[in-house]
Amino acid sequence: MRNYGGLVHAVGGFARHSGGNFAVLFGFAASVLALAAGFSVNLSQLYNAKSSLQGVVDAAVTSTARDLTTGVIKEADANKAVQNFLVANSMAGILQSDQIVLDKLVIDRTANTVQADVHVDVALFFPVFGMGDTKRVTASTTSLYSDKTIEVAMMLDVTGSMAANWWAKTDKIGDLQTAASAAVEDLLDNNIDPKNPRVRVAIVPYAEAVNTGGLADSVFVEQPGGSNLPPPVDTPMQVDSSTPTRPDNCATERKDKDGYADYSSDGPSAPRLNNQGKTYLAKINRDDRMGSCPKPELIPLSADKAKLLNTIASFKAGGVTAGGIAVQWGYYMLSPSWRSTIVDARLGAGPANFDSRKVGKVAILMTDGQFNTAFAGGRGAPRSQNAGQMSRSNAENICDNMKRDGIEIFTIGFDLDDPSMTSTERDQAKSVLQDCSTADTSTLKHYYEAATGSELNDAFNAIVQNIERLTIAK
Repeated sequence: MRNYGGLVHAVGGFARHSGGNFAVLFGFAASVLALAAGFSVNLSQLYNAKSSLQGVVDAAVTSTARDLTTGVIKEADANKAVQNFLVANSMAGILQSDQIVLDKLVIDRTANTVQADVHVDVALFFPVFGMGDTKRVTASTTSLYSDKTIEVAMMLDVTGSMAANWWAKTDKIGDLQTAASAAVEDLLDNNIDPKNPRVRVAIVPYAEAVNTGGLADSVFVEQPGGSNLPPPVDTPMQVDSSTPTRPDNCATERKDKDGYADYSSDGPSAPRLNNQGKTYLAKINRDDRMGSCPKPELIPLSADKAKLLNTIASFKAGGVTAGGIAVQWGYYMLSPSWRSTIVDARLGAGPANFDSRKVGKVAILMTDGQFNTAFAGGRGAPRSQNAGQMSRSNAENICDNMKRDGIEIFTIGFDLDDPSMTSTERDQAKSVLQDCSTADTSTLKHYYEAATGSELNDAFNAIVQNIERLTIAK
């Protein structure tokens, strides 16, 4: 057996000479702590550099994808666009000027994506061991660009509750005009070629009914005590003094052969069979009980900024809230089934076909209160439904059909906490807007509430940005 006595004695002696030993141990510990601190600083430096670099390349690629989508640049200019963005933002975070290097830019025409790989060589604050003086940090990102066109139908409340109130010092109709006008301008700013607009907007002002303007030939005017259906197509046309005249250009719900609300987006020339087996055209009803017709006319999809803004500027508040009728006409303005009717009326090219790869269809529904008016309920609805219940049910059912067809729906409740509303009215107003809107995702919000004009403007602005995200996604 070996004798370890000498070693034990030496260690014991070293321990007894505490003064010198402590200095050695302290020096050793201090060195380790310094190395650890330096390593920690380096890690923090590299993390911050990585974060800054990722943010810059994300923004560069998203910006380039947006410009490709809107036609600001061509594919051949994409590399230069990314380079310019990287140079302009090269001092983000802890990065220094002209450090970012673009390693690779790939434009995939099949997947419609832009991918960029970049790096930066970071000078370390504390070079330790084999790390060297610099460390390379890399980042990569991919963004989708699109040649999609965008169609937006804005269903805007112009009812009496939107009128300016001197006592309350509010002007909700003015707030709506400001916010909606700004949204139209922002949306149409995406159009580079006026002859080939990427974005078109339809305006559907609503109150007790919708003023169809140049689409009035698609309306069937009911007569008191008369039929709810247009006459069969083989009925001889009579034009004499007894022929009823159209009192205005307004429309309410379309009714089916049994008088129920029709939730389809079919055009007014679609053939239908009545209960006698006769063919009639699926025109939209103007219920004979309708009281007042809003003056602002709907505008089918258009890129004519002046025309759209002038319509919004003409808004006058008055009437009750037939939200189901508003949603119905918003659906029509996005339905390709109405294209020929709109073209024949010389009101534009009409809606494109439903094809999510080529066109993004968006509806924006705004109201400041409870939907309270309808002239027909849905098939199978309880007979005990009142007009408000019918209106809300009609709206929700039509919204379901719109979402089924791939239409993205955003909703805005304006001043829904107005103390003049009961809690039940408030809850019902919010519920129908929430039910109508498309389900939120981690990046897209669809239901908004706004208490003031400023918040209403913010809501419209957020929706415009979300519409862009629908066609440009990281």
